[in-house]
Amino acid sequence: ALAVVDRIVLFVWSPPAQGASWVELPMMLLVGALYDLIAISWFLLPATLWSLLAPQRLLTSGAQRWITRAFVFIFLGLILFNTFAGWVFWEEFTARYNFIAVDYLVYTTEVLDNINESYPMAAIIAGLVALTALSFWALRGPLRARLQAGQASREMGGRLALVPLLALPVISWLFIDDSLATVSGDRYRNEIAKDSLYSLMAAFRSNSLDFESNFAHLDEDEAFAALRENLAPDGLAFVSDNPRDLRRHRVATGPEKRLNVMLICVESLSASFLDTFEEDGKDLTPYLDQLAAESLVYTDFYATGGRTVRGLEALSLSVPPTPGRSIVKRPGNEGLDSIAWPFVDRGYDLRFMYGGQGYFDNMNYFFSSNGFDIVDRANLDESEIRFANAWGVSDEDIFARAIKESDASAAAGKPFFNFIMTTSNHRPYTYPDVVEIPSGTGRSGAVQYTDHAIRQLIEDARSHEWFDDTIFIVVGDHCASSAGRRDLNVAKHHIPLILYSPKHIAPRHNDRVASQIDLAPTLLALLNFDYTARFFGHDLEGPGTDRALIGNYQTLGLLEPGELSALKTRGQTESFTVTPENELTDRSADQAQLRAAIGWYQAAAASFLSGAMESGREVVAERR
Repeated sequence: ALAVVDRIVLFVWSPPAQGASWVELPMMLLVGALYDLIAISWFLLPATLWSLLAPQRLLTSGAQRWITRAFVFIFLGLILFNTFAGWVFWEEFTARYNFIAVDYLVYTTEVLDNINESYPMAAIIAGLVALTALSFWALRGPLRARLQAGQASREMGGRLALVPLLALPVISWLFIDDSLATVSGDRYRNEIAKDSLYSLMAAFRSNSLDFESNFAHLDEDEAFAALRENLAPDGLAFVSDNPRDLRRHRVATGPEKRLNVMLICVESLSASFLDTFEEDGKDLTPYLDQLAAESLVYTDFYATGGRTVRGLEALSLSVPPTPGRSIVKRPGNEGLDSIAWPFVDRGYDLRFMYGGQGYFDNMNYFFSSNGFDIVDRANLDESEIRFANAWGVSDEDIFARAIKESDASAAAGKPFFNFIMTTSNHRPYTYPDVVEIPSGTGRSGAVQYTDHAIRQLIEDARSHEWFDDTIFIVVGDHCASSAGRRDLNVAKHHIPLILYSPKHIAPRHNDRVASQIDLAPTLLALLNFDYTARFFGHDLEGPGTDRALIGNYQTLGLLEPGELSALKTRGQTESFTVTPENELTDRSADQAQLRAAIGWYQAAAASFLSGAMESGREVVAERR
């Protein structure tokens, strides 16, 4: 009953779902009811098995009646809590529970602290307990009657009646998945049709996806051939004729530029926040807009995914998103071909710097396994922490530590590469009281604070000797939201990429369609490094095709100028025309583009699983 009310309210009230046809609502409710029954059957499985197998004397005992009452009370409370939590999740992600919810369950400390700082949890929990008690009181009559109903239901005939309730979880496991919720071409309506608990179970189940079992695919040799065809236009030579060997060598065309690198990966930085990309009158990023006017700016640049680990994966490994979990969180991610090794070979100090606890999302282990030293919140003294919340110290604090680390490298006569991941532009959106918008009031204030913190970093760096020989890079890890009416929403992958080095990089705009996998080869080419790697990206200042790889958990897309092809689970594909405003209209399948998309993603998935992405480097990593 709650789920039905929930769907109707979302259908009528939720802004993304407004405009839907009422004709679709009955199907959404019908499909949703099936998912609800499946979820309930799984939740009741322990009680069902107990009722079927327990001795008769226990089932008819007074203790059993009190256990049943307790179970019902807890069950009611969890249903009410799930309804509330589902709304919170919808507000943040415009979706039912998915991989994000699964990942967050692993990191309970950070997530619970974040929730406590974002919502009045004491009042909410008190309200849920009161509502649970009220519901239990309202059901006291039927429950008493059921407990006294008798012996008949506990005889063998009554027990056999439980068999269908046992069969439903088995049938659903074997034959049903969340694709049944595709009741519309609109993703929002499909999400409304789902059940949150079922979606959570489905996310646990599909955390890792085998490419060939779930997506349209080619013969593996043909997939690698298609990828090599798409890599070839950038002119880098393959080092062998082995079709599955993706190693390519870049030959330096002149003297190297041994410049420092300060890569600032900004949490949830959509391009739409900057007036450089989209004038909205909010003026949230005056410094970044000023910086963009003095920098090399990539205007049509896209995040490969919708989560931080996807951005880190693409920026560090130059690899498309593989289906299921990010490589950052998967076993076997040590010693891969990464952006680090060309810098390691040249004696750079490399650091991954994060304002939070780097064990979150396995970031510390991944980066320390792939050429970087680690500096996270645990490495900061209390005197270095000006402000902190559930997710970590303020951006100003981690930036101040980056300045100190850079000074230490310069004093030792070593160039440095600091890869900094920020935290402040994240719920609960709290930060030092240094900007106009009050702390804790929402995303706009956090964006304004991020702009302020980056100003402080660069203006502070300007007074240091190493400033003139440093490239500052500002790039988003993903957009503030990637959800939209389609499974893939191009506009909600659009992020800024700004390269600032006034002594070395002339200000201009580059309008090529590109994504985060292109940053590593572009940076190394700007430095004129000679190297060999298995990067999937192009140097955006050289030849090569215009394309971006964008995806989410179960949909993988290839974006080219005016066109998008998408690979979906169950072997489905879609093709779209992309308008200048990044709106999508259906079109007939482009087989050549679909073949290219399969090549990118299938070869990437196969390369990781086979170990072909490994660099052969010996690494020592500490799991934290």
